[in-house]
Amino acid sequence: MKILSVNVGRPRENPWKGLAATYIDKRPVEGPVQVTSPGPKGDGSVGLAGDRVGDVEHHGGTDQAVYVYASEDYAHFGRLLGREFGPGAFGENLTVAGYDVNAALIGERWAGPGGLVLQVTGARIPCGTFRGWIDERGWLKTFAREARPGPYMRVAEPGHVEAGAVLDVVHRPDHGVTAAMFFRAAMGERELVEQVASCPDLAPGEADWLRGR
Repeated sequence: MKILSVNVGRPRENPWKGLAATYIDKRPVEGPVQVTSPGPKGDGSVGLAGDRVGDVEHHGGTDQAVYVYASEDYAHFGRLLGREFGPGAFGENLTVAGYDVNAALIGERWAGPGGLVLQVTGARIPCGTFRGWIDERGWLKTFAREARPGPYMRVAEPGHVEAGAVLDVVHRPDHGVTAAMFFRAAMGERELVEQVASCPDLAPGEADWLRGR
């Protein structure tokens, strides 16, 4: 898949969650951006240098180090809603093309520039900040129904990212549990919960979280 845009967040007020700031306003940047593992969730750190999250309890950290969204999924929502979405509009770090990122398997690995290896850990779960930022009536229900969430990634090996670079899929597990399935289970499709929760590549704690939902 090709990286169309690398996006880094700018702090802005977050009236939708009552937090001091949100970094969902991601803007394209030029040149290479270093990507490293941010460590455990809790201090707002993420994988891309210069970026962070505002809701430190629910976002960021090792298993949400990088968020990826595809231009093909933006086109889908653009047709559905009659509006155009540019790179970074959903708060993703990497806008890519040429690969169905929602069909990526939990544990799947992508290799990129400078020795970078990213690993799929799950999928974006929509929140109040996302709803307010997109500002569409019934947006969370629409996003859940369409099941095009985009995957979260951990940084298995550090490197860098840059617009125009290519990410190659270098490993696909054989369990069949995709990012979209993780999302659908989290959104209430109970028949998927046990299958997804039993995935051997699921991050620690995610199985209990899914069963609890």
